[in-house]
Amino acid sequence: MVYSYFVPFLGNYNMILNINKDNPEYRKVKMVVDCLEDSGVIVYPTDTIYGLGCDIFNKKAVEKLCRLRGINPAKTNLSFVCNDLSHLSEYAAQIDNTTFRLMKKTLPGPYTYILNASRKVPKLFKNNKKTIGIRVPNNNIVQAIVKELGRPILSISLKTDEEEYLTDPTIIYDQYKKRVDMVVNGGIGEIVPSTVVDCTGSEITVIREGAGEIYSLI
Repeated sequence: MVYSYFVPFLGNYNMILNINKDNPEYRKVKMVVDCLEDSGVIVYPTDTIYGLGCDIFNKKAVEKLCRLRGINPAKTNLSFVCNDLSHLSEYAAQIDNTTFRLMKKTLPGPYTYILNASRKVPKLFKNNKKTIGIRVPNNNIVQAIVKELGRPILSISLKTDEEEYLTDPTIIYDQYKKRVDMVVNGGIGEIVPSTVVDCTGSEITVIREGAGEIYSLI
């Protein structure tokens, strides 16, 4: 399957939406959720870098996001963003007590945990290793969005063509307003991504050191 990079705007939103990062306004959160349910792809803030997201069960939106980034979802490490750990039993399989305690200790926070995928994960996302990434960002906006949606959102980091992270939502909107359906402005983002922790083997392994402090994993 071939994915082209440019995707023309298809929805009815095409906006930058300013949301209070401390107390997200419900009306605006609902606008984002309506966009996601209408096959929209959004740019949204996390506790680290800005991300691209869509509804994990909306095939049209997933295909649109993947075309936008020029990726194959079965061959790329994608993450599910949750608002808490309640979705773990649905999307992750065989979580041992050590892993669960570690996740409970560090989440919400700037960590991505690689876990074995359960049968409920759409086949479209399952890579050759049958794993998924789980994120619970310490960010009120994305937590409110996911909670209102009632299920995780698919997430991938937002980068320029030069593989640099974009931090200013107004600049992001200027560059992506014809590629995505909505840019959620939650303030200036960070430039350091999450720390990625692989919990699928016999030992817990840090495969990318990022914003999450390593000593917190001990």
